[in-house]
Parts: sequence; structure tokens; C-alpha cells
Amino acid sequence: MLETDVLVAGAGPAGLLVAAELALAGVRTTIVERHPSRPPYCRGFNLNSRSLDLLARRGLAEGLVAEGHQVPHAPATGLPGPLLLAGAATDHPFSLGIPQTRVEEVLEGWATDLGVEILRGHELRSFTQSPESVSSVVHNGQFGRTITARFLVGCDGGRSTVRKQAGIDFPGVDARWYALLGDVECELPYGVSAGPDGRTLFVIPRPGYVRIVVREDDPPADKYAPVTLERLQAQVDEVLGRHVELRAPRWLTRFGDAARLASSYREGRVLLAGDAAHIHPPAGAIGVNVALDDAFNLGWKLAATVLGTAPPGLLDTYHTERHAAGSRILANTRAQVALEEAGDEPLADLMRRVAVHPAGNRALAEIITGLDACYEPGGHPWMGRLAPDVPLVVDGRETHLAALLRSGRFVLVDFAGAFAGWSGAVEVVAAEGPSISDVGAVLLRPDGHVAWVTSGADEEGLAEAVDRWIGDVAVPAPA
Repeated sequence: MLETDVLVAGAGPAGLLVAAELALAGVRTTIVERHPSRPPYCRGFNLNSRSLDLLARRGLAEGLVAEGHQVPHAPATGLPGPLLLAGAATDHPFSLGIPQTRVEEVLEGWATDLGVEILRGHELRSFTQSPESVSSVVHNGQFGRTITARFLVGCDGGRSTVRKQAGIDFPGVDARWYALLGDVECELPYGVSAGPDGRTLFVIPRPGYVRIVVREDDPPADKYAPVTLERLQAQVDEVLGRHVELRAPRWLTRFGDAARLASSYREGRVLLAGDAAHIHPPAGAIGVNVALDDAFNLGWKLAATVLGTAPPGLLDTYHTERHAAGSRILANTRAQVALEEAGDEPLADLMRRVAVHPAGNRALAEIITGLDACYEPGGHPWMGRLAPDVPLVVDGRETHLAALLRSGRFVLVDFAGAFAGWSGAVEVVAAEGPSISDVGAVLLRPDGHVAWVTSGADEEGLAEAVDRWIGDVAVPAPA
């Protein structure tokens, strides 16, 4: 007997968002999370333009933007000066400084409002899958239980139990170096501090404390061994050539520059998202943002599959689209690290000259943040891309394109009045676009990406797009 339609392992950003997207479509969803409560430390403090654009399609960005701190450039490593976002292909030309813990709170609130069940303090230990379901054994520290679902989604981090037990390979490169991260109190000034031997450490201000990042002098014997304050203190003292007391540690951890990508994002009824599918150097502060991107792509496709409305092969496009995106992210982050380490090498000099050119600066900003994402290029600039949040007039009222996607359904925006008589699987919105001159109609996927666009009344093209992405739905002749 099915206890839920989809079981999600992990209540981080990817798990919370994919669960909410499923619930928005009417799919019963349960999350199991091994931690009994949200950790008291914060992994990251950055939402990039791409994430804000996506969250805006569900009405979640505005509140976060109001709380956070806007920075008009994209985080990057190894380049001189900032990558400015003015003029980039985004509705949010800034990075948003906001704690990941706050983002998770917002996503969790949305998910629970939609009916998602979250079982904290429950760790997924094992699972078996059949052609019809997945049975997962979870433990709460005292006893185990089995939860049977149609699908299992692993959002359980870089050491994912789901990925390992599904037998999905995780090829890539091992870390060449490791860095220590410590949230502590100390008297070090903010910024970059260099010691007499040329080694550096970063001191980043946080509310009531600082975040220190310093590379370890030698790779640890056990990369998973807990980091102690004494170890961090010794590395800081060694870099500075003097003692600066570190106090009151809130969080101590280490990370490296390993880069790995799951060979497949799907194995039968098991899927991966977020760090379970990819790990990479922290350059560009991209981690949580890629996780959200995965979740937005997966949620509506898995929901349609569970509900039995998906056309053949729809769920497989999750791997096709996001595995390619993951490969680009690994390349981007590794390239940034290589640039940082290249010093005055010719490649670094070339890239820095590109970065100071306005067009090159904008292109690099879009590449590093994922704003260049295009799942299926076509003749029109919008095709395959996230449709811009252009102003619209619908039923005599001013609105904007992102607001049409709040329900998580496909939307056919009809600017020419050619498809007014169509109803069914796709919501048809007759709209006027004051800034639109070359778009007659556009079919938007639930994640906001353009599945089809025409300058006139291309009935045949729309029929093909509907059949491919939505299923066998009759398309009327243009009026």
C-alpha cells in the first residue's frame, strides 16, 4: 500500500522546493530529514539572479528581496573586479545576501502550507524499488519503518545514501586541496589577510561573528574528520605568523575543490537533485542556486508522471536538461579556481581582459550564474530560455508574465487572439504586451521556460509542442 506518492530524502533547499512543487500540482509528498531540527549554522548567504527569477514565478522572491541585501554583481573567483549584472538577461540584476537558513524557512512554510509532510529526525537507511514503487526503510533513532512511494527523490547531499544505493556512478576529480571554514569571534579585520609566507585567509563579516576561510597546509588524513577549534587556530596562526585568538565557535567544517557529477540523474523510480547529483568547488557561491534550479526543473515533470498526464519521455528530460547544466557548472567553477591559481599566466591575463570588456563582463556574469540556461535553442531569442518578466495587460488589469505561473501549470499567452477558443490542459491567457512586438503567442512551461513561441498563429508548431510537453491534447485551429 502506498503511503505517499513521492518520498523526498533531505530537507535542504532542493528537497523543500521539489516537495512544494509536487504538492502544488496535487501530489502527496513526504520529506524525511535525518536532523531533528534545522542546523543552527548557515551554509551560505547568497541567492543569485537566476534563483530569484525562478522563485518569482511562484511569488516567493519579493519577500526575500525585501529582507536581503542587494549587491549589483555576481560572486566570482579569479577575476579582477566584479561581474556586473546590469543589462544581463535577468529580472533581478543583483545578488541577494540572505542566509540560506532563511530561504529554507520560507520554502518549508510554503511546502507545509501546501500539505507536505516533513518527518525530521528520520534517516533513510535503505530502499528497494520495483516497477511500480519504491520501499524505503527510515529510522528515527529508536525504531525503523518502511515508507512505500511511487518515486524516491534523493536530495541528501554530496555523500548521498540514495545515489549510492541506487548504484549511480559519481565520476569526477578528487580534491587537490582543502580549506577550513569557521564561524567564530575574533579581532581580525574583515577582508583578506596575508601572512609573511604569502598564504592568505578570508574574514567575512556575519551578524555577531565572522566567517574565516583558510586553506590547510597539508591535505587531512581523514577529510571527514571533525574540524576542531585548535586545528583552525593553528592554521590561522601559521598563515599570519602570529597568534589571534579565535573564540566561541558556532560552526567548524572543511571543504575542498573536488568536482563530481552523477552519471545519471535517474535510475528507474529514483531521482537525484542538488548536491546528491553534483559537487563542485565553491567558486561563484553557486551551490544552493543550482539545487533550486534542479528542483524547479524536476517538480512539474515528476508531478505529471505521478498523475499520469505526462507524455512519454517527459521525466527523462530532467536528466537531459539538468545533467548538461551540471556539467557546465562543474566546468565553470573549476575554471574559476584555475584562474585564481594561474596568477600572471597567459590564460588568466586573457580572461581578465575579457572580464573588463562590458560585453565580456556581462557574458561571464550570465554564464557563472546560469542566466544563460537554454534548454532548447530555437529561432526566437526566447525559445528554450526563461521568459522575461515583461509587463502585461490582462482583462484590462496591469500584471506581469511571472504572475501567470503562480499555479505551476502550463500557460499559453496569446497576444494575437489566435487561440481564444482553446481550453483544457493549458491555461490560455489573452494578453497585451506593451513591450512585445515580435511575439504572437508563447507556451510557457511550469518552470517558466519557453516551450514554443511564434510571431503569428503557428498551429502546427503549437500542436507539436503540446504533444511533446503536455500530451495528446487537441489544439483548435487559429481563430
